[in-house]
Amino acid sequence: MPGTTQANQPHPSISPEQAAVEQQLVDTVVASFDKTEDPRLKQLMQALTRHLHNFVREVRLTEDEWTAGIEFLTASGHITDDKRQEFILLSDVLGLSMQTIAINNPAYTGAAAATEATVFGPFFVADAPEIPLGGDIAGGAAGRPCWVEGTVTDTEGRPVPGARIEVWEADEDGFYDVQYTDQRVAGRAHLFADENGKYSFWGLTPTPYPIPHDGPVGKMLESVGRSPVRASHLHFMVTADGLRTLVTHIFVEGDPQIEIGDSVFGVKDSLIKDFTEQPAGTPTPDGRDLGGQAWARTRFDVILAPARN
Repeated sequence: MPGTTQANQPHPSISPEQAAVEQQLVDTVVASFDKTEDPRLKQLMQALTRHLHNFVREVRLTEDEWTAGIEFLTASGHITDDKRQEFILLSDVLGLSMQTIAINNPAYTGAAAATEATVFGPFFVADAPEIPLGGDIAGGAAGRPCWVEGTVTDTEGRPVPGARIEVWEADEDGFYDVQYTDQRVAGRAHLFADENGKYSFWGLTPTPYPIPHDGPVGKMLESVGRSPVRASHLHFMVTADGLRTLVTHIFVEGDPQIEIGDSVFGVKDSLIKDFTEQPAGTPTPDGRDLGGQAWARTRFDVILAPARN
C-alpha cells in the first residue's frame, strides 16, 4: 500500500544509521519484558511494544502529534465514569471491539450455525429487572411498541429451557435510561425461556441514534468525516449452562443507516431482521390493548454454541 512500510522494515526516507538507532530501542524495550513470569503477559507486552514502535516509525510521528494523542487519551479518561465508558466507544469506532469479538467467537456449526455475536456496547447494566414471558421491557420509555419472539436452541436443534435472556435498547429519542439523570430504569429487562426454549416480550421498535459524540471520540469522528450514528438495533445477551454466552443484537431490515454504515461496524447480515409494521387496531399476539396504536413485530431465533473448554 502506498505510504506504508512493512513491520520491522526501515522507513524509505531515513538512513540505515537512523533505522539502526530506532530498531535498537525497540529491541531494548522488548527485552525489558523478558523476565515476565506470566508467559501470556510477556507475549502481550512484547507484541504491544513492537506494534506501537512500528506505528510510530511508519508514520514518523511528530512530538506535537504524540502530545495530541496523550491529550486525547487523558480527555477520554476524564469523561469516563460509571455510566459512560469513552474507551469502549473508542474501541468500537476503531473496529477493535468487533475484531476481538470475531477472534473470540469463531463460527460454530452443528446441525445449524450458531448465532453470530456483535459488540456489547457501553450501556449494559447488570441486575436489570425480571419480566415474565410476554412482559414489557419498555418501562415507560417512549417509542412504538414491538412484539419480539423466538426460541433458544443449541446447534443440534435442542431447546434450551431456562436460558436467561437480557435485552436492552434506546428509546425513540436515541437515549438509554442511564443517559438520563432521573435514575429511571427503562428499555431493559431480563427473562427466561420456557420449557420449550420459547420466549417473547414487548419492547420498542428500534430507531437509529448516535453514540455519545460530545467527547473526544465524537470530535475524532467529526475531524475525519465519519458519522456517529448507529443502525437501529436491539441488544441481547443469552446465557445457559454448558453453552457459549452470546452477546449480540438484531438490526432492522430496510434501515437506511445499514447502507450508510454503522458507526461501530456491528452489523452482520444474519442479524438483520424483518420488523413488520402492524397497523393501528391489528390484534396483538397476547391480546394486549394498545389503545389504537400502531406496533411492530419481529422474530429472533437464538442458536447457542457449546461452551469452549
